[in-house]
Amino acid sequence: MSIARSVTTDQAPAAIGPYSQAVIAGGFVFASGQIPLDPATGEIVGDSIRPQAERVFDNLAAVLAAAGSSLDRAVKAEVFLKDINDFAVLNEVYAERFSSDPLPARQAIEASRLPKDALVEISCIAVCG
Repeated sequence: MSIARSVTTDQAPAAIGPYSQAVIAGGFVFASGQIPLDPATGEIVGDSIRPQAERVFDNLAAVLAAAGSSLDRAVKAEVFLKDINDFAVLNEVYAERFSSDPLPARQAIEASRLPKDALVEISCIAVCG
């Protein structure tokens, strides 16, 4: 008997490598990093941080929903930015999407390059159910 199960949804981009969109284990869902890909086309959405961050959160919300969770149940988020100067705008979108108390713990890191040259990638851990 497996202690974990993978989560898959067509409402978010398919994994672009050997990983799961998310894994459920121990009452938590561990969502892989989402980049701003349109799930229908597989193309990056937008050319600035706001539309890309909004798409990332749409994708993340879809993966969490498929796992029986939501952004409101997130306990930890990891944010990767191509340019840390985009942090203020990312933070605005983040505050719109993560609005329930307690807010998830978070880290934000500048990364020199993200998959498909995205400007932002976000992963999270959320409580199931």
